[in-house]
Amino acid sequence: MGKLCPDTAMSFTTQEIESEAERLLKALMHVECDARRTWNLQTCLELAPLTLEINRLKREKGAVLLAHSYVEPEIIYGVADHKGDSYFLSMQAAKSKAPVILFAGVVFMAETAKILCPEATVIVPDHGSGCSLADSITGEQLRRLKALYPDAVTVCYINSTAAVKAECDVCVTSGNVYDIICRLPQRRILFVPDRLMAENIRSELKRRGVDKEIISSDGTCMVHEEFTPAQIAEARTRFPGLKVVSHPECTPEVAALSDFVGSTGAMMKYVRSVQAPYFLMLTECGLVGRLEVENPEKHFVGGCRLCPYMKLNSLEKIRDALANPRPHQIVTLDEDLRRRAARCIERMFELAPAD
Repeated sequence: MGKLCPDTAMSFTTQEIESEAERLLKALMHVECDARRTWNLQTCLELAPLTLEINRLKREKGAVLLAHSYVEPEIIYGVADHKGDSYFLSMQAAKSKAPVILFAGVVFMAETAKILCPEATVIVPDHGSGCSLADSITGEQLRRLKALYPDAVTVCYINSTAAVKAECDVCVTSGNVYDIICRLPQRRILFVPDRLMAENIRSELKRRGVDKEIISSDGTCMVHEEFTPAQIAEARTRFPGLKVVSHPECTPEVAALSDFVGSTGAMMKYVRSVQAPYFLMLTECGLVGRLEVENPEKHFVGGCRLCPYMKLNSLEKIRDALANPRPHQIVTLDEDLRRRAARCIERMFELAPAD
């Protein structure tokens, strides 16, 4: 936790800070403590001037703050206007029509917001917040790959850069990927950038009796690829009645042993609707923190992993970026590239309309 700016702390009354600290504690009290911090009133008193300042800056600038479920809980519950996965948040950005959008997540997500909201100033708190999956292939590399398979339709997972989206025919999410691929007339699918999701797609299409050839690039998520069947076996032995919940970015072996496989939003819905003594969440720890807050009656056992890129977001960086964004924090896209990427996303809506 960084140090507070003295001017920020002095700009609010003791009563305002204490009231904000109580609000934060009420929201965060169910988050399991870890080695990095302890959630108590003192911690919240230290955070309160920052969250008050950020929320004041949002009002002054007409900004909307989007927070991915993987970022720190004090961001999600202290300053976020919307929280969720990248697809949901981009939709909220488009609906908001806000002149300023700050995306607390990773860079490709902020790029997606800019694709959909070209008139808005889109800010990312830390431009070093990359993604092992999205950054595994460039637009140029994809063009060379496409040349090898001229008869294939190119499909990109939403976890890809704007440059990659601009080279693709249609974008998909982990929630609509199967339906969209089934609706495409082409048999040969070039899927980027997730190799493990491609393997899971092959398995699901085979189960459905759909004849498609899936060719993929070699990217993986550094969080989800780490989970193993042995981890599941050990947890099932220790916690009878356990439900294992995983993401389609996990390996096919892990997916096959899970009780439920789905997107971030789908995982949350599953946990809320299913009664079980324990849940093992094979995903990023930030989502588990959200579930602990929003479902305090549920019991979660270990297993999650931290994404170092998501954890580059902080209240201090958000405050500074809102107050005076530096050039590298403002997302800019070449207009021709943005239009081509937007068409890729629009095609997704045509094949699988948003709810």
